[in-house]
Amino acid sequence: MRTIFPIFAVLTLIAQIASAQSELQTTFEGGPSTAETVRPGDVGSGSLLLRTPQAGSYMPAPTVATEVRMRISGMIARVRVSQRFENPGNTWTEGIYVFPLPETAAVDRMRMRIGERVVEGRIKEREEAKRVYDEAKQSGQRAALVEQERPNIFTSSVANIGPNDAISIEIEYQQSLRYLNGEFSLRFPMVVAPRYIPGQPVLHQELLSGFRSTGWSADTNQVADASRITPPVLHPSQGATNPVTLMVDLDAGIPLARVESPSHAITVEDSGAGSTNIRFVNGSQPADRDFVLAWKPQIGNAPRAALFTEAVGGETYAMLMVMPPETPPSRALLRREVIFVIDTSGSMGGASIRQAKRALKFAIERLRDGDRFNLIEFNSKTRLFYPAPRPASRLSREQALRWVAALDAGGGTEMRSALEAALKHDPETRGVRQVVFLTDGAVGNEDALFKLIHKRLGAARLFTVGIGSAPNAHFMRRAASFGRGAFTYIGSVSDVGEKMETLFQKLESPVMQDIEIRWPEASGSVEVFPARLPDLYAGEPLVVTARLPRLYREVQIQGTRARETWRVRIPLEGGNEQSGVGVLFARNKIASLMQGATRGADPAVIRQAVIDVALEHHLVSRYTSLVAVDVTPARPDNMDAVTHAVTVNLPAGWEYEKVFGPAPGTATPASIRLLAGTCLIMLGLLMGAGGRLRWPRCA
Repeated sequence: MRTIFPIFAVLTLIAQIASAQSELQTTFEGGPSTAETVRPGDVGSGSLLLRTPQAGSYMPAPTVATEVRMRISGMIARVRVSQRFENPGNTWTEGIYVFPLPETAAVDRMRMRIGERVVEGRIKEREEAKRVYDEAKQSGQRAALVEQERPNIFTSSVANIGPNDAISIEIEYQQSLRYLNGEFSLRFPMVVAPRYIPGQPVLHQELLSGFRSTGWSADTNQVADASRITPPVLHPSQGATNPVTLMVDLDAGIPLARVESPSHAITVEDSGAGSTNIRFVNGSQPADRDFVLAWKPQIGNAPRAALFTEAVGGETYAMLMVMPPETPPSRALLRREVIFVIDTSGSMGGASIRQAKRALKFAIERLRDGDRFNLIEFNSKTRLFYPAPRPASRLSREQALRWVAALDAGGGTEMRSALEAALKHDPETRGVRQVVFLTDGAVGNEDALFKLIHKRLGAARLFTVGIGSAPNAHFMRRAASFGRGAFTYIGSVSDVGEKMETLFQKLESPVMQDIEIRWPEASGSVEVFPARLPDLYAGEPLVVTARLPRLYREVQIQGTRARETWRVRIPLEGGNEQSGVGVLFARNKIASLMQGATRGADPAVIRQAVIDVALEHHLVSRYTSLVAVDVTPARPDNMDAVTHAVTVNLPAGWEYEKVFGPAPGTATPASIRLLAGTCLIMLGLLMGAGGRLRWPRCA
């Protein structure tokens, strides 16, 4: 029997929410009426205006300008990201900026600069760091807090920025480079793309005392932190915001054939001291796409193995890269069943859907007569081309190409059902089952999808293809890891042929499996990460980090490829000393621990283990944060601070209306959505509705 929610309780709750909405107007839409207000025509493009209670009046929100400095040496990059928060209004402000970093970044330092004063950040457990920050904010002290929401999404909170004042936050991290097919590369993400948030909205108790989240989405029963990973998005018609300047000092240690960026126009200059300086051509660029840098050694200088070591606190840390031998393609045709999955949700609108369709066309044309295949399209629903995989005959390929040509983008990103369909066991499968997943990965429920892949994978292999200017690389890379496949990124239509050719070399080449690292005897205290060594595909090196009781003379690595054993001994003496290897080891250990949680390990045990590693190495993690507090109070006791979210750009190539619908009349629709959604929930309870309620969400 359904329980009918008492009507007087519903009315009381709605009244309480309306009261909270009044506070929300202050929090999101401009604060006290005494604020200095402006008119929309009085400001330049790229400004977020917040409505004030005074009709037709607005006040400017805090802005962020970012300066990035990278120093690359060998296989490691040390990066400093300086975020300058400026308060253009005459009220005291708290700025909250949700921003991306590489999913492999080991964030270990934060400084707050106020004029000439510098306050060093300290690592603390997340709850303790938040308590310290909140106490400082309430006391009128300037404070900064850096928290990790996802391995590639972070939040900077800066309290008590004075009127027409600025505070800079400097964040530093360590990152290893990617080496694939003889080319080094790194990716620096510059915008958090809107995420699709599945599930039903969850009402928190704090809503009734004043809702303080800054995201455009409410938290849901499937994405508990949705409000923290959905920063407000500026409509492209309002221009661009958050300018980024970038400087790279590249010391590759070997002669280079070329240095290029497929994402941005850059200048490349030889410094004359064995290093290369790289800058944006136009000085600064809007934060609306990932920055990608790639460099290729001259012929004959490509490394076959590399070793970097660091001694810290009596421990020896090592990072080892080894290239397996090149194996010519097998003459015997590999019997394959390939399932292609294409994302046609709203976030794929514009350039992304064109890239994905061209990539899928390339893949279909590459199929051989002995292959079996199927196509799966998903947005709000999942649709299969054939009920079950079929032989890749000429007729079936032609039918598939016509089907792909008619695809268009729109709707939500219900990825789970598509993954379930792709990983469903087919008793007719006789060869290798390979799933190729083309998507931008713009989802908020990553952990649930990782668990699904781990549970349903079986003998299949999952290959992810990242599409668009700002794909969710954390999801794409981790999904491929759980799927024992590989991740490929396509940044533009011009990249499709080269990148899909590389992917098919992986699909058609023998894989290196059963990889083992054999340390000398009496080396039981050695820790190596990743703990589970992955399968390797054509052009991929094995890269591991390790903590050793001492530096051994050599190590043996072996694996099997094409039913043959490959074995090599690598000398460990004489490697390059490199600071930061210990931090990378700790970051990889934390990532391995978090993957253990996905595989079913005790969450409480994992949490404590992550905290122990993060505190030892001064790292930001899901359970630890960096906090800095200026001891001198700055904000007068008789003045309140207003909390503002810093707006972000829509990723380049995306279509706003495909994601959010018609452009809103103001820049911050979250408060209206919250109240409307809450009233719908109450109405549903009142009517005894048992069906699923929809919520405004990103496609």
